[in-house]
Amino acid sequence: MAERLLTRSHSLRERLDETLSAHRNEIVAFLSRVEAKGKGILQHHQLIAEFEAISEDTRQKLLDGAFGEVLKASQEAIVLPPWVAIAVRPRPGVWEYIRVNVHALVVEQLQVAEYLHFKEELVDGSLNGNFVLELDFEPFNASFPRPTLSKSIGNGVEFLNRHLSAKLFHDKESLHPLLEFLQVHCYKGKNMMVNTRIQNVSALQHVLRKAEEYLSTLKPDTPYSEFEHKFQEIGLERGWGDTAARVDEMIQLLLDLLEAPDPCTLEKFLDRIPMVFNVVIMSPHGYFAQDDVLGYPDTGGQVVYILDQVRALESEMLHRIKQQGLDITPRILIVTRLLPDAVGTTCNQRLEKVFGTEHSHILRVPFRNEKGIVRKWISRFEVWPYLERYTEDVANEIAGELQGKPDLIVGNYSDGNLVASLLAHKLGVTQCTIAHALEKTKYPDSDIYWKNFEEKYHFSCQFTADLIAMNHTDFIITSTYQEIAGSKDTIGQYESHIAFTMPGLYRVVHGIDVFDPKFNIVSPGADMSIYFAYTEEKRRLKSFHPEIEELLFSDVENKEHLCVLKDRNKPILFTMARLDRVKNLTGLVEWYGKNNRLRELVNLVVVGGDRRKESKDLEEQAEMKKMHGLIETYKLNGQFRWISSQMNRVRNGELYRYICDTRGAFVQPALYEAFGLTVVEAMTCGLPTFATCNGGPAEIIVNGKSGFHIDPYHGEQAANILVEFFEKCKHDPSHWDRISLGAMKRIQEKYTWQIYSERLLNLTAVYGFWKHVSNLDRLESRRYLEMFYALKYRPLAQSVPLAVE
Repeated sequence: MAERLLTRSHSLRERLDETLSAHRNEIVAFLSRVEAKGKGILQHHQLIAEFEAISEDTRQKLLDGAFGEVLKASQEAIVLPPWVAIAVRPRPGVWEYIRVNVHALVVEQLQVAEYLHFKEELVDGSLNGNFVLELDFEPFNASFPRPTLSKSIGNGVEFLNRHLSAKLFHDKESLHPLLEFLQVHCYKGKNMMVNTRIQNVSALQHVLRKAEEYLSTLKPDTPYSEFEHKFQEIGLERGWGDTAARVDEMIQLLLDLLEAPDPCTLEKFLDRIPMVFNVVIMSPHGYFAQDDVLGYPDTGGQVVYILDQVRALESEMLHRIKQQGLDITPRILIVTRLLPDAVGTTCNQRLEKVFGTEHSHILRVPFRNEKGIVRKWISRFEVWPYLERYTEDVANEIAGELQGKPDLIVGNYSDGNLVASLLAHKLGVTQCTIAHALEKTKYPDSDIYWKNFEEKYHFSCQFTADLIAMNHTDFIITSTYQEIAGSKDTIGQYESHIAFTMPGLYRVVHGIDVFDPKFNIVSPGADMSIYFAYTEEKRRLKSFHPEIEELLFSDVENKEHLCVLKDRNKPILFTMARLDRVKNLTGLVEWYGKNNRLRELVNLVVVGGDRRKESKDLEEQAEMKKMHGLIETYKLNGQFRWISSQMNRVRNGELYRYICDTRGAFVQPALYEAFGLTVVEAMTCGLPTFATCNGGPAEIIVNGKSGFHIDPYHGEQAANILVEFFEKCKHDPSHWDRISLGAMKRIQEKYTWQIYSERLLNLTAVYGFWKHVSNLDRLESRRYLEMFYALKYRPLAQSVPLAVE
C-alpha cells in the first residue's frame, strides 16, 4: 500500500507542477491569502472559505485541474510562512501530504513523519529534539491480509474468513487445526464436541459418516439424550445439537467443510460451536446502575447501550445453548466501579442483578489507592492512575464469581478498553473493543495542542490508552462506518488515529489502519419493550400522561423545569442529551432564538443537565450558564421549556410518543456524535428526527426519507431546514406521516438488538477460531504494546493527580 500511495503522490506532484505552470498567478493569489493568515492550522472549511473569497474567474480556472482535486480532498493546512503544508485525503483511509513554498512555488511530497515534524513547529519544534519516539504499528501488520477498497472498511470478518480459509484449506491434512480447535472445547474440564477417540481428520470424517447414517434412522425431534451414549462411544460429545435434526444439520456442515471447504460454510459451522458461556463487559467510569443515574456526569447513552446489549446477549446465549443440547448456565458480568458515596443510587452495592435477565449481574469493584478505597465519583478524564490496580482487583473478583476465566471480554470507552486489554492479556481470552466515543475527534487540535488540554482532560493518558486498546484487541465493534472512516468529506474517529503528533510526548506515524480486518460494523438498537411506535395504542403507557403534561406545560418554574409554554397547540421540537459542549444543546437553543419563523411554528423543549443539584462538571456548569444567558437574550419564556435530565427510561419512551401526538420532531444537534442512541429511540417511536451530519446519525438517517441531516456548524441553515419541514407539514399533514413511517421502517431493517447479539456471538466465534489456528493474536505487536505501556502510559497515568477525598 505504501508503494501505491508513493506512486499516487509523485503523480499528484507532477500534475500540480503542470497546474502551477498554467495558472501561476491564480495559485499565488489563493496561497498568498492562506499564507497571510499567519502561523497556524486551517481546517477544510476555512480553506474553502479562503478559496471562495477570491474572484469567481480565478476559482473556475483552478477547480478543474489537480489543484482543485487537492483543495477538495484537503483536510487541513499547516501555515508556516513561506510554506503551506496540506494533508490530502483522496478517499477514506488514504492520506497523502504535500508542501508548497508560496514565494518560490515549489511543490514537495512529504512522508507522514515529515509532515508531522513540520506541524510540530507550530508549537515548538525543539521540544522533540533530534530523537523522537515515533510509534509505527505498520511493520507488525505489513504481511497481514487486508482489503484495499474503502467500501470494504468495517466488513472485517467476511474478508478475514475468506482470505484465511483460502490459505488454510488446501488439502485434507491442512484441516487438522479445525479438528484441534474442536478438541480443545470443554466446559469446566468436561469435553464438548469430540473426545480423545478421534485423533485425526480421517477418523473424524469416518465417525461423522457413521453418525449421519445412524441419525437417518431417528425421528427428527428425537432428543439428544436418547442417543448420547452411542455418540460418546464413537467419539462425539455434547454440543452438536438438542435434537436429531439439529445434530444432523451440524454434522452435514462439518462434512461439507471436510469435503469442499469454503468460508461461508466455515462461518456457519463456527457460529454453531458452543464457545461463549461467560462474558465480562467492562465499563469502569460514571454511575453505572439501572435506576436514577441517567443525567449524572459521565452517565448516559453508554449505560443504556450496555444494559440493552446484555439483555439481548443473554437471551441469544440461552437460545443457542438450548439448541446446542447443553445444560450450562451462562453468566454475564458488567464490571464497573463501586462508589461508597452512591448519592442515592445502587452504585454502592457489590452485586446487582440486571432487570429482565436470569443470569446477568452488575459487579462493582472499588478504586483503591495507598490509603484504601476511594469513596467519591471521579471524572472519566481523571481515572487513569487507578486503573492498573483496579485491573488486578477485577481479575480476582471475576475469577471468584465465574469460578474460572471468561470466554469473551468486551471493553467500553477508553478506560474500559484499557482494562479489557490488560485483562485479556493476563487471561489469554478473546477481546472486543467498543469505543462509544474517541475524544480526539470531539476536541479539535487536542493532539497538537495537548498541553493546553492536559490539566482539565489528561488527553495524553487517554490517547495513549486508546492506541494500546485498539491495537491489542482481537476485534473492534463500531456502530457505523462513519465511526471508523468517516465519509467522503469527514474524518472517522478511528481514522483520526492513523497519524498525529503530541509534541514533546510522541509522534504517531501509523497508529491504526482503518482497513484492518478487526473492524466490524454492528449497530445497536433501542429496547423494544420501552421504545415502540406511537401508533401502538394498546401498548401506550397513558398513565404517564398527567406527569408528562406537568413536565411540559405546568406554569410552575422550579429546579426541574424552567420557562413555560404559552401555546399548547403548537408542535413540540424536542431534544434530550447530556449538557456537554459537544452535545450542542445550547447551540440548538440559539438557532431557535434567532429564527422568528421557527418560534412561530413550534415550541422548543430541551431535556438536559440537572438543575436540581450543583454540578461538579466544569463543562456542564459552563453550558448551564450559557443556557440562562440565551433565555434572557432571546426572551424565550413562553415558547421554550428547559427540563432537568429525566431518569425514568420507561416514562421517557412515552415522552417520545407524546411528542409524536403533538406532530412534533426530535433534534440531535451534536457537533459530533459517534452513534446516536437517542436518534434510534426517537425514530423507533415514529418521531421525525433531525440529526447532526457529523458521525453516526448521518448513517442512521436516510436524508429526506427517514429523517433529515443538519450541519451543527451552520445553525441558520439547520433552523431553516426545520422551518421548511414544519411549514410543509402545516400545508400537507401527510408529509409528517411519511417521514414518521420512513423512520420506523429504517430501524426495523437495520437497528435491533437481536441482530446485534447474533452478530456479536458470530464475531467471537470466527475471531476466536482464527486466533487459535493462525498468528491472529499478533504476538510481536503485543510485545511492542507492553513496552509502550510500561515506558509511556504508566508514567503518564502516575502523573495524573489523585482525587481529593
